Amino acid sequence: MAKLITLQPNQVLLQEGEHSHNMYWVQSGQLVVTKKRGNEDILLGHIHTGELVGEISFLDNEARSATVKAINEVELIAIPQETFDNIFNSQPKWLEVLVKTLAERLRKANARIKV
Repeated sequence: MAKLITLQPNQVLLQEGEHSHNMYWVQSGQLVVTKKRGNEDILLGHIHTGELVGEISFLDNEARSATVKAINEVELIAIPQETFDNIFNSQPKWLEVLVKTLAERLRKANARIKV
């Protein structure tokens, strides 16, 4: 079952390298996405109200590729793997192949980008 989560400013939602079985739908607030390069945090972007975060590793079961933390108070809906799978498994098999292919291509493209 999906649940509402509230983050305070500077609270980390996702840590680069960790594994998780949730993706998140931002209901309010803003998050920042960073990636480690040596001892430095490189800004990759921002996540805004209405967007999903954590979707790539959620779909391909790989480690998180970046760290995401709240800029201000953020409300999110956590979507657990089991909830997603229950809906997703009722769809045609080609949809699963499409989603996994897109996630794989996106992860490979991200890996080629030099930060």
